[in-house]
Amino acid sequence: MRKLLFIATIAIVFPFLLQGQHPNKPNSAEIHQAIKKLNFLGSVLYVAAHPDDENTRLISYMANQVKARTAYLSLTRGDGGQNLIGPEIRELLGVIRTQELLAARRTDGGEQLFTRANDFGYSKHPDETLAIWDKKEVLSDVVWAIRKFRPDVIINRFNHRTPGTTHGHHTSSAMLSVEAFDLAGDQTIYPDQLNLTETWQPKRLFFNTSWWFYGSREKFEKADKTNLLAFDTGIYYPSLGLSNTEIASLSRSQHKSQGFGSTGSRGQQNEYIELIKGELPKDKTNIFEGIDTSWNRVKGGKAIGDILYQVEKDFDFKNPSAVIPQLVKAYQLIQELEDTHWKTVKSQEIKEIIAATSGLYIEAVATDANATKGSPVTVKVEAINRSPSNITLQSIKVETLGIDNTPKKVLNDNIRNNFEFKTTIPTNFDITNPYWLNTKGTLGMYTVEDQKLIGKPTTEHTIKALFTILIEGVSIPFSKEVVYKTNDPVKGEVYKPFEIIPAVSAGIKDKVIIYANGTSKQIPVTIKAGKANLSGKITLSHPDGWQIAPANIAINLTQKGEEKTVVFTLTSPETQSEGYISPVVEINGTKHSKEVITIDYDHIPFQTVIMPSQTKVVRLDIKKKGQNIGYIEGAGDVVPESLQQIGYKVTRIDPESISTQSLQPFDAIVVGIRAYNTIEELKFKQQYLLEYVKNGGNLIIQYNTNRRLKVTDNLGPYPLELSRDRVTDENAKITFLEPEHPILNSPNKITDTDFNGWVQERGLYFPNKWSKEYTPIFATHDKGESKKKGALLVAQYGKGYYVYTGLSFFREFPAGVSGAYRLFANMLSLGK
Repeated sequence: MRKLLFIATIAIVFPFLLQGQHPNKPNSAEIHQAIKKLNFLGSVLYVAAHPDDENTRLISYMANQVKARTAYLSLTRGDGGQNLIGPEIRELLGVIRTQELLAARRTDGGEQLFTRANDFGYSKHPDETLAIWDKKEVLSDVVWAIRKFRPDVIINRFNHRTPGTTHGHHTSSAMLSVEAFDLAGDQTIYPDQLNLTETWQPKRLFFNTSWWFYGSREKFEKADKTNLLAFDTGIYYPSLGLSNTEIASLSRSQHKSQGFGSTGSRGQQNEYIELIKGELPKDKTNIFEGIDTSWNRVKGGKAIGDILYQVEKDFDFKNPSAVIPQLVKAYQLIQELEDTHWKTVKSQEIKEIIAATSGLYIEAVATDANATKGSPVTVKVEAINRSPSNITLQSIKVETLGIDNTPKKVLNDNIRNNFEFKTTIPTNFDITNPYWLNTKGTLGMYTVEDQKLIGKPTTEHTIKALFTILIEGVSIPFSKEVVYKTNDPVKGEVYKPFEIIPAVSAGIKDKVIIYANGTSKQIPVTIKAGKANLSGKITLSHPDGWQIAPANIAINLTQKGEEKTVVFTLTSPETQSEGYISPVVEINGTKHSKEVITIDYDHIPFQTVIMPSQTKVVRLDIKKKGQNIGYIEGAGDVVPESLQQIGYKVTRIDPESISTQSLQPFDAIVVGIRAYNTIEELKFKQQYLLEYVKNGGNLIIQYNTNRRLKVTDNLGPYPLELSRDRVTDENAKITFLEPEHPILNSPNKITDTDFNGWVQERGLYFPNKWSKEYTPIFATHDKGESKKKGALLVAQYGKGYYVYTGLSFFREFPAGVSGAYRLFANMLSLGK
């Protein structure tokens, strides 16, 4: 009950927090806050590299206390990280983290921007980062963001002066921001952008510093703070019943795929920013000193300000609609502004306030969650005025669907009006998809050819309803995306985006299929109809040397949403080989080879992603010893499924059930990534795992971080210390330190070729200190660094073997890297 009450309370305070499609229904306190923001003409751009890098305390402070238009420019979408809530990685993880950032901004009041940079994984130096990203292109995106958003102030999360001391992406974000600060105002730089926007010169650039960057609190206390500004971001907002830091914690907690749930705090909390470029404010409490943030900033703005400052002062919390005549008059004056930037920004803000003060509720809802090109669709419209104001619905248009209706309907106070339109999706419509995934990119960059799309957080839906509404004699347009709405027996009213999908989707569940024993496997392909009455055939494209049977299979799907699974037999060559298979559905001469992937989590809107449907197939030359594997899940990976692919029987072990007796049946036990960081129970069960080794078992521990370890004193049977050592070059040379060790020879002979084709990195968080009982197997290092020997450590303990590895098997298995499977099989076979 307490949890449900908390969720309900947050949903009231932050109407957009739970789902992005839900209509905003602000209360009087929120309307008054919006009026205050309407009367502030200043902007702040916060710049960093990844989702979760942003300082939500400072973003919330700037948006809610200062009332500035505040945005976070994240150079990447976080595609290279890990997913703690589900199986999605890479592009799909980027989609999730994009939506988590948007959920965070709905919470803290900011906006969200991106560049085309792809998060390719950890980087140790900005030289590597900017080479892989293509510095010129990412710099152009940062310049574009500055020119479009027009910030007066830029705040960098990271220090541009310390390359090589932290994540290369982090330092690069700051370096690019510092460079773009000077370039954005130069019309000779990226001149093609000026066909769509204008140059802009921000006034100040800051670095969001803290004691952490100084090494200790003591050093920070003694540091010269002449160039620093300080803000108490712990301020309390009585109208919301929350402190700024509580809002910031709610915002940060939206990064659920990274496990960044945050507990709210109260009381004073200072944030510091160091001036990097521009003139230091004389009043260090006012980041906008010397910048006119009033309506006087724009030509013709004084008359608007005279109206709106009075609206703010006289606002009646019991009767918000009383200010509608003044708001409408101000809206008319805003339409006459010559400054197109502030005209656009403030027009949208004041329209939302006018709708809120009148209780105006308008929405357009499709009766289906999705449709295909050329298919029929019904759109239902609701319009209601919940105030005594004089309001008339003049017209309803959904231009892309050919809907053009002029009801000229007077919206009487609290009388609902409903309309229904039947139409057809045009055959030339684009399918709905994250725009940055429409064209194949590179390791470091997404390909986006349309300049107008660059920087946008998501694909802008083209199916919108335009309502022209006469309010107090003034015609005002309101645009609403057509959405889908349904009632869930548990969740109640649920909104989803209305999306255009392919006529048919075909997918193979496993994205990597390993052939280790035998040469033939059954390949189930699931076909789903995007519309009714589909007939055709499906084939399976495959690499040379592989054989498929049958050649094709007839399909017939009569209902929209109907799914069928067909099965092909795929036979591999007798020798090691790899390639890709892809289902191809042919209907009326048109071939379809895309898969519709849905992402459905409660904390973000429902997402549909259209991707090429393909699966990697690998014929391995691999031998195994032992059969029954126990697996203790950590922070999430597909290692259990990968081991099953090569013929092991894998049983997931509940940590609470671990005992001497429960571990006896297993030939080996594997502990998932970061298990000792995330599972509290392991500090009580570690003794049983080590006892299992002593009695002849084989225990394999995958990487953990040295922070927040649940087990510290006896992570291994002998002393072992974790570090931050990692090797990010996936092609870094591997030196065999113990070439005769069984782990390199039995049952598979491991050679240099087994380390070809690795992805993203060699490994991470290697131990850097260990007792003499451990044998290091490999040495490897990144360019310019000392050799790291902690990638794979093996120790005999009693009758069994203990293995600790920081090699990134959790990344290599989903990529179908042959050598990673062969080496892991040897690890599992130790002592057999």
